[in-house]
Amino acid sequence: MDDETSGTPHIPVMVEEVVNYMHLQSGQRILDCTVGAGGHAIKIMDKINPGGILIGIDKDAEILDIAGRYLEKTGNAFKLFHEDYANVDEVLRKAGIDKIDGVLVDLGVSSLQFDQPDRGFSFSKEGLLDMRMDRSRGVTARDLIKRLSEQELQTLFWKYGEERWSRRIAKAIWNERRKGNINSTRDLATIIGRVVPRGRCTIHPATRAFQALRIAVNKELESLEIFLNKIHNFMTVGACIVIISFHSLEDRIVKHTFIEKAKQNIFRIITKKPVIPKDTEMAANVRCRSAKLRVAERI
Repeated sequence: MDDETSGTPHIPVMVEEVVNYMHLQSGQRILDCTVGAGGHAIKIMDKINPGGILIGIDKDAEILDIAGRYLEKTGNAFKLFHEDYANVDEVLRKAGIDKIDGVLVDLGVSSLQFDQPDRGFSFSKEGLLDMRMDRSRGVTARDLIKRLSEQELQTLFWKYGEERWSRRIAKAIWNERRKGNINSTRDLATIIGRVVPRGRCTIHPATRAFQALRIAVNKELESLEIFLNKIHNFMTVGACIVIISFHSLEDRIVKHTFIEKAKQNIFRIITKKPVIPKDTEMAANVRCRSAKLRVAERI
């Protein structure tokens, strides 16, 4: 669905909060590490012009192409890079920029990716078990399902999904795999649904397992940790870094890194507690309900 506020087919989360916390001004150099379809980027570019430039990074070449088409309509300066934001140093070198005045990282899966069945992110849509954000490289979710041992699958579901039924799910997958019955998202979701008790849980039984596979396929937590340990080297004094996370594993890494960098007099923590979407935004966009925003300033 088109978002009238951003001009993109993706609904960006907490746009007002992002713009306010970044203290955007004309002439600034801003880094959007997960530019997606450009929802946040367009709002940022409105604030940093004239004279500003936005550097956008995304693993997904297909969605980056969409962003490029939308951002071109603004007539403002931007450069887009098909890359993992963990390689931010290489991106900035290619962009010819040594320091940036603000950073945004919007973690998780874009609604555009989620809504395409062939991407394999959704258990509610029939599609290949892919889950790669960058379809030009790397292993797929199906590769992991076929390759990992029962114990390795259990560890994956527990580590990346905090799934209490990880052992039961891993065993069920192992048994079905020998029959060759796991080829699609629906196949996997059905297997998980058979062995995970519904109880009073309001989320689909396959939610955490699918999350865990996606995180493992894309090495999301590794990329986040690498990025957080180097980004301060490229931030000007007073530059703010805004990070939006969608599950506890990401938020925990951001929180602890900010605390550690604050102890080292590198960052000043702006948000003592994570900021969550307003009630009106949550009512309009159900997918934003788990979002948490944290901000730190380079000192």
